[in-house]
Parts: sequence; structure tokens; C-alpha cells
Amino acid sequence: MPVHWTISHPARLVVAVAKDDVKAEDIEQYFVGVTAEDAMSYRKIFEIGATSMMLSDDVLRGLGQRVMLYAQHGQLGPVAIVASSDASYARAQIFASAATASRSLRIFREIHAARRWLDEQESPGG
Repeated sequence: MPVHWTISHPARLVVAVAKDDVKAEDIEQYFVGVTAEDAMSYRKIFEIGATSMMLSDDVLRGLGQRVMLYAQHGQLGPVAIVASSDASYARAQIFASAATASRSLRIFREIHAARRWLDEQESPGG
């Protein structure tokens, strides 16, 4: 499974790490898993590092728009995307530009900065 995640209900935090070749189905499976655990409103870290994402710009935009659908059914928590390579940072920007739901989203180069920022954010209902 290219996307691994853990959910801490007490901390209201989701931490996801993408490894290997990530496809749209892998991201969709993550969305489904987080939704099933009633954790879409939690704060999230999504680390893509230097992952090889087999996703076109159109697919990334589509996934970003999918977030908009989730937002219609409830509140979304803030998201910190960690993208350490130039290529993964560019991919994250494409996704972020399409995922314009009313919640905080920032892209970082390293996980510690992402976690510091995320710790300052409040998750809806938390």
C-alpha cells in the first residue's frame, strides 16, 4: 500500500506517508479510510517527500476537487503537506490550488516545520 496513515483520535491528528509509486486510487483509499474513521475534521500531515507520483496534473486537480465534495458534508481540518523535493513540491502546489475548501493548507519542505505549524492550528470541533 503506497499510502500509509495512522489516526490518533485523542490528539485529533492524522499522519500519512506516501511511498513508492502513488496512484489516484491510493489517495482515494486514504480519503475513504479517514472518512470512515470520522477523522476528516482532524489536523493532518501528509508526507510525500520525494515520492514518485504517477499522477497527471488533471488527476491532481481532480483529487483536489474531491476535497471540495468532502467539505460540503462536514468540516475539514488543516493540512500540512511535506514535500522535500522540487518535483513533489510542484505536485503538492497543483493539488493545493484545486483543494480550496475553507480550511488551512500549507506546503512545507521538512516535517518539523509542518508539525510546528500544525500544532498551532485548531481542528474543527476540537
